[in-house]
Amino acid sequence: MEQAFEFIVNHFILVSVFIFLLVAFFVNEGKQGGAAISTSNLVTMVNRDDAKVIDVRDSKDFKAGHIAGATNIPFSAIDARMGELEPYKDKPIVLVCKMGQHSGSVGRKLKAGGFTNVRRLSGGMGEWSASNLPVVK
Repeated sequence: MEQAFEFIVNHFILVSVFIFLLVAFFVNEGKQGGAAISTSNLVTMVNRDDAKVIDVRDSKDFKAGHIAGATNIPFSAIDARMGELEPYKDKPIVLVCKMGQHSGSVGRKLKAGGFTNVRRLSGGMGEWSASNLPVVK
């Protein structure tokens, strides 16, 4: 551990550039899949903007509990079922997954398909449940 601190002190500029590039990478990756929104922002978007919630978890997880009005399109089937989302191309779409990991890659696919208003629920259904928000079973 002492050697790590010594390396950081001796190569401060190199370490600083590495940290900057690492942060820039994560920020860029996060934005490519759509901006992350909180649970309260999701509720507001659904109520005010008529946002479409797409749950990309497996059918089993979806049936165990999901956000009211959400449509289940599993992560593995998103390419085959992209056509189902065509009517929502001009509306806000919010992607929900288990913990917020798969929604970014689905968001990139949707943006490549011409969807412009794509968002991701930060923390996924884990955050939704932790906030004690209602789920439909």
